[in-house]
Parts: sequence; structure tokens; C-alpha cells
Amino acid sequence: MKINEYLKQLKNRPPLTKKQILCKIVAALTLVLAIILDVVTKKIVVDNMALYEEIPVIKGVFHWKYIQNRGAAFGMLADNREVFLVISSVAIVVMAIYLLFTRTDRLWWMIGIGMLVGGGIGNMIDRIALGYVVDFIYVALIDFAVFNVADCFVCVGVALLMYLSVLDLVREYKEGKTKKALEGDKKHDGA
Repeated sequence: MKINEYLKQLKNRPPLTKKQILCKIVAALTLVLAIILDVVTKKIVVDNMALYEEIPVIKGVFHWKYIQNRGAAFGMLADNREVFLVISSVAIVVMAIYLLFTRTDRLWWMIGIGMLVGGGIGNMIDRIALGYVVDFIYVALIDFAVFNVADCFVCVGVALLMYLSVLDLVREYKEGKTKKALEGDKKHDGA
């Protein structure tokens, strides 16, 4: 399809429904909330903790631990900063375009996308401004990687989208099975 034809189709679409507009607004608010919470918590950590300082919140279970993550999620790909910057930038742009142009009225789906984009932007701000991401949440009980609020938004957003996708697959499977059963009944009744 040529670009001019596509743009013409976009102009001829019916206006968004109230529910679609609400979904876009909630997604935008989720995105902004993710960025604000991420930036504010990182600022508090940087202003009040020394690098590598660890403060037990619940000793041996949950700690604040200030580190500088120069890699991707949970410190992976530390030596490939430029590659990761490009990949994450493209992913953020694609998801942001989806938020702008989708016409869905699925609120939880849009919240999940908003969480992903907001968390991605939160970490991207650090990567561009500092050359690393400020991480500070440490689950000492399981000795898990140190992470931040943006990572939480990304992970919860992914989990939400996966859950909704599985629900869609199950619903489509059941609808397909019901349709086949109805078609089988029609064949049986006609014989």
C-alpha cells in the first residue's frame, strides 16, 4: 500500500469512541506516572546515598543499594551500550506510535503498553543523561539483581500484556471450538 493511500485511509476513519479516548488518556497518565516516579526515586537515591551504599529496609530481605548499571536490564550487555541504546530507542518509539495510533478500547492492554513505554523512557533518560542507569532496589532474600522503579513498570507491563495475550488465546480457542461444534451439529442435523 502506498503512503498516500494509507494517509487517506487514516483521514477517513471514524472518530475515536469515548472508551478509546479514555484508554489513550489512561495510558498516557500511566506513562507519565512511571517516568515521574522513576525520576523522583532515582534523584532521592543519588542525593542521599553514596555509590554502593546499602541500607537495609528489612534486614536480609529488602535493601536500598545504590549502583550504576551500565548494561541492559539487570546489568546484562554492559559492554554494548550503543547497541542497547539503539534497540531500546526503536522499541520505545514503536510502542509510543502504537499508543498514538491504535484504536483499541481495551483499557488494561493500554495500561500495560503505557507501563512499558514509561519505564523504557525512565531508564532511557538515565542512559542518555548519565551514561548509566541508577538502580537501587535490592531483594537480598533471593540475592536478585539490583533494579529500579522503571524496571518494575517494564516487568509488570510485560506480565500484564502476557496475561492478557494468554486470555485472548484461550478465548479464541474456545470460540473456535464452539464454532466447529456448531458446524458439526449443522452437518449432523442435515444428514
